[in-house]
Amino acid sequence: MAGHAFRRLAWTKARKALMPTLPVEVVRLRVKRAAELGLDYRTYAGIRATTGHDVIALLFSTNALRMLREGQGDADRVARMAQAQAARALAVAPPLTVARVVRDLDLQGLTIDRAGSAPGLLPWPELCRRVEELRRPWPADRVLLIAETMTEREWVAAGRLAGHLPAERYFA
Repeated sequence: MAGHAFRRLAWTKARKALMPTLPVEVVRLRVKRAAELGLDYRTYAGIRATTGHDVIALLFSTNALRMLREGQGDADRVARMAQAQAARALAVAPPLTVARVVRDLDLQGLTIDRAGSAPGLLPWPELCRRVEELRRPWPADRVLLIAETMTEREWVAAGRLAGHLPAERYFA
């Protein structure tokens, strides 16, 4: 194809011109912030690029913490959740109760900033309302969901959250 090399060169230059060049200090601060949140830099940078904002809260599901019944839970995941330097919210799935899970986590030294019942299979408007209740008082595009199931992933669109990170990836 005639002109292929030129088109590739022009496209490469155009893409490079669109991408901002961040000062090294800004990159260092963002790498540090990603570590504080328990995220790898690539994930954090992608969320920042998509939303234009920093992540200020993490919304965990009890499924992500492997809390399926009373007295259950992955101690390593709870400890990792405690290290995140962000507000922590929790969506509690049945048969667990919100009060019991919050109390159990508090006994383990983990403070939860916001907790509520996880939305089940609901009509879209109700799902949107329930996810909004879970993430309040934080702006939706500053809350990152850490979840385990496909149903929970729908909460991102319903609540207009910053994004979703599979629990396996976050806790790896």
